[in-house]
Amino acid sequence: MSTPVKAPKPGPQAAKAQPARPKAPKPAPPIGASAAPVLTGAQAVVRALEELEVEAVFGIPGGAILPAYDPLLDSEKVRHVLVRHEQGAGHAAQGYALATGKVGVCMATSGPGATNLVTPLADAHMDSIPIVAITGQVASSAIGTDAFQEADICGITMPITKHSYLVTDAEDIPRVLAEAFHVAATGRPGPVLVDIPKDILQSEAPFVWPPKMDLPGYRPTTQPHGKQIREAAALIAEAKKPVLYVGGGVVKSGAHAELLALAELTGAPVVTTLMARGAFPDSHPQHLGMPGMHGTVPAVHALQKADLLVALGARFDDRVTGKLATFAPEAKIVHVDIDPAEIGKNREADVPIVGDCKAAIAAMIEAYEDGGKERLKTWWETLDDLRGRYPLGYTDIDDGLLTPQWVIQRLGELAPADTIWTAGVGQHQMWASQFIKYETPGTFLNSGGLGTMGFAVPAAMGAKLGEMDRTVWAVDGDGCFQMTNQELATCAVEGIPIKVAVINNGNLGMVRQWQTLFYEQRYSNTNLSTHHSEASPRVPDFVKLAEALGCVGLRAETAEEVDEVIKQANAINDRPVVVDFTVGPDAMVWPMVPAGVSNDEILYARDVRPNFDDEGQI
Repeated sequence: MSTPVKAPKPGPQAAKAQPARPKAPKPAPPIGASAAPVLTGAQAVVRALEELEVEAVFGIPGGAILPAYDPLLDSEKVRHVLVRHEQGAGHAAQGYALATGKVGVCMATSGPGATNLVTPLADAHMDSIPIVAITGQVASSAIGTDAFQEADICGITMPITKHSYLVTDAEDIPRVLAEAFHVAATGRPGPVLVDIPKDILQSEAPFVWPPKMDLPGYRPTTQPHGKQIREAAALIAEAKKPVLYVGGGVVKSGAHAELLALAELTGAPVVTTLMARGAFPDSHPQHLGMPGMHGTVPAVHALQKADLLVALGARFDDRVTGKLATFAPEAKIVHVDIDPAEIGKNREADVPIVGDCKAAIAAMIEAYEDGGKERLKTWWETLDDLRGRYPLGYTDIDDGLLTPQWVIQRLGELAPADTIWTAGVGQHQMWASQFIKYETPGTFLNSGGLGTMGFAVPAAMGAKLGEMDRTVWAVDGDGCFQMTNQELATCAVEGIPIKVAVINNGNLGMVRQWQTLFYEQRYSNTNLSTHHSEASPRVPDFVKLAEALGCVGLRAETAEEVDEVIKQANAINDRPVVVDFTVGPDAMVWPMVPAGVSNDEILYARDVRPNFDDEGQI
């Protein structure tokens, strides 16, 4: 993916990502030509957003950004959504971007308003999501004085954005915003921050549109090199145990049709990472499922025993590779990525291909000369044998409570076909990736790289605003839900009818699972008290909380109630809905590769470890 455009490294004083440039004398307009309108910096921000066809901005006003909110009130094109927390604004911008393919926009004031955007900016950076964050800053003369609500947000976010701007002249606002949107959306997508001091928002300058962008050195490579493409195609044609290892870059580039064509042309098995769920249909016979820490046994085995990995928009992260030194030891690597920094970062590539996945896969298809699919017969026999022996499944625990995997499976089976799903982080996220079927890209939105609890509800809000005609379900845990559920008030007031399934096991479920497996069942600080017991009531009661936030609150505690409650939730489309599913605390996510060990050590269940030493013949 493209080399991130970074602001200059901070010196001993506050970082200034875009220092003022010497201004050339402004020539007088030609006789008879109309001069550019003179606007305040604040008016220029809103006008630029309108010119950039921004539909929605998620944010909260405050002192330093307040000048921008006055002209925003008069805009007939840009809708502002008043969130309840800036983190919610950032995640909503992410959800909007993921669902629509457009750049998401969030806005905050200086100091704590800006720093509350750090988590969603870091999340967007890890998962390559195009968002632009506009923040107010204290007046230029006060920068560096520790003024009220001052924070060096450019310096703070420098490592977690593609670029950070500090605007020093109101005349630069159109250009800076145009550049910010271009940088966010092109090459490897990602977040861009634009910080504007209050005095710059209040000063006046000519508004010129379209502006001339000035991005020296920013030249994302999108077209792959023909020689590498031919080498990759030749390796695929020769391989006896190939795997198409598909990452989120395939979704970002819109390459799902090309991926399907390449898979069917070559006959190779396909694995899709957490960020690529839906890039290849779950129902397709060549799909082995998700690889990695909680991947399927066939997918993990395929990567470990492959003689060729064709990595498409994937970054060989630790949750897929396990212990890196033991990952796919016999495999040659074809690595396609639009960011050259990713190629060779974790695993050396035999054939490195810098370029857009859509262009690269299309070129591979054209260059491929079929070596005959008969050579893959033994490979598929092994993989199909593992599929039969180790299917995804779960065991009911006789604790009188609902089985969470079954609840999530029923959610998927009863939802409309084009439903968009968001997830928080933890056990429910993994179960949502395993037991809901994804046939198309852009239908499963979650926090992969950063693993941000609290992502689901605000991301669902942003996704729903971008796709109002589609059903949007947030699958959340009782821990995640309590981090950002205040945005349900936003949804209720703004008329954004999302649906939330709280998989309520009364605990921080994934942490409890690790305590069960690795800490001798010493459950230190994981009980959230969200289950009713004789000793204490539910704290909080999610049904009452939902109602207090302007939503419909429902609960299912028995298997007989589950389908009816899901159907009831699906039928409500004028208000947000929250369903509290009371599930057992002892269910675990399987399969599992414990952290820091080889993928060869995968556990199918607690005491069941497939033996990969003899090609899966167990």
